[in-house]
Amino acid sequence: MGLELNYQEGQTPLDENEKEGLKIKSITTQKELDEFEQLNIERVVEWTIHTNFKPEKIVTEKFIKDLHKKMYGDVWKWAGKFRKTDKNIGIKWTLIGIELKNLIDDTKYWIENKTYPPVEIAIRFKHRIVAIHCFPNGNGRHSRMMADIIIESVFGKDSFTWNKSNMVKADQTRKNYIKALRKADNGNINPLLEFAQN
Repeated sequence: MGLELNYQEGQTPLDENEKEGLKIKSITTQKELDEFEQLNIERVVEWTIHTNFKPEKIVTEKFIKDLHKKMYGDVWKWAGKFRKTDKNIGIKWTLIGIELKNLIDDTKYWIENKTYPPVEIAIRFKHRIVAIHCFPNGNGRHSRMMADIIIESVFGKDSFTWNKSNMVKADQTRKNYIKALRKADNGNINPLLEFAQN
């Protein structure tokens, strides 16, 4: 039978080749997939709590890929690898490396020059990396965890409140998140800043 997925608003559909990258062949439903992914992510959250990250190592392509692999590596063979197909959201897959380098360079500049307050730097990074959509799937959860690591390890501040919901279910929290992302896409970062902190 194969993996049957029901996508919520804002989720990225996988193509058939990407679905074949599933490591646990007994998973056949969206609910089972969500549970296995969440277990993997919870282990990574625990790892981030007990790891002292060096700020200069966080905003790098290697760390970005390694974090995605840690988050999804027990479930997907392609975890930590850039996507090789175009999606319903995100840039053309051939531009991922270039746009990610631009984001990394911009973020380092923002940090060094205190261009924005710490919270805004973390959220601007989060917004841009999810807009690039580096990976076949898991970009939203990955971008939120990256923002948490940046705010905690680079700036020594508490993580954002979105960790109280994994935002996989199509509830009001997810709807508010998608709405805030769309406003950020149109140049208004403030709703996403507010969402991350409330």
